[in-house]
Amino acid sequence: MKKLLLVALLATGVSAASHAQGFQRQTPEEQVAALKTQLSLTDAQVAKLTPIYAAQAKSRDSLRTASGDDMQGMFAKMAPITAVYNAKIKAVLDPTQAAAFQKQIDARAEMMKQRMQGN
Repeated sequence: MKKLLLVALLATGVSAASHAQGFQRQTPEEQVAALKTQLSLTDAQVAKLTPIYAAQAKSRDSLRTASGDDMQGMFAKMAPITAVYNAKIKAVLDPTQAAAFQKQIDARAEMMKQRMQGN
């Protein structure tokens, strides 16, 4: 549970930080393209992942809109959403790709943890 919350905080923190810096979030297609390069995805995997990332983006956007200024509430609600979509993504990947994807998640979580401790 602690790891799940940390991943959600990471995703939200990166999004908030990039938004504050004027950085546009990647589209689902851009996210899949980056993952294709990083994990050597097949065209069939790309076709399955694109709607997953699109649904995830829609869920996050509606959560951001609904939460208004309540960032704490948004963080708490985003953790289970992130976990569900990460599980769906891993289900499409082969075991080697899933392990590499998990390493990416863990690295982002560690980076966010360090940022949170630095503030």
